[in-house]
Amino acid sequence: MALTDLKIRSAKPAPSPYKLADSEGLYLLVTKGGGRLWRMDYRFSGKRKTIALGRYPATSLADARRGRDAARELLDSGIDPGEQRKLDKVNVEIARGNTFKLISDEWLDKIRKEDRAAVTLRPGLTGEFDF
Repeated sequence: MALTDLKIRSAKPAPSPYKLADSEGLYLLVTKGGGRLWRMDYRFSGKRKTIALGRYPATSLADARRGRDAARELLDSGIDPGEQRKLDKVNVEIARGNTFKLISDEWLDKIRKEDRAAVTLRPGLTGEFDF
């Protein structure tokens, strides 16, 4: 039976964590401390896996279901949602590191290590201006 917001709000902590099932692998994990965490179990390449979808109430039931549906679409395409999340995080970090300043600083470090002539590295040519 599908979860309702009333069931979620009335979930109380217990001596050990327990699950309130929704559908298609989505469930609410209620921790000993009273935390309510959205999780989704799935199988990929014969292995059981779990992904986190957020914390209730910051992530509503509708948001958790949308996250589950997105993960199911990835599974239907033959993509592991957990691995895809890891790749997305790496791509974000790479994108943050691709600024002109960072790339130019890397280039300057490289030419300094190659023992270039001092005239090549003098101020003004490397973008170091005195204003």
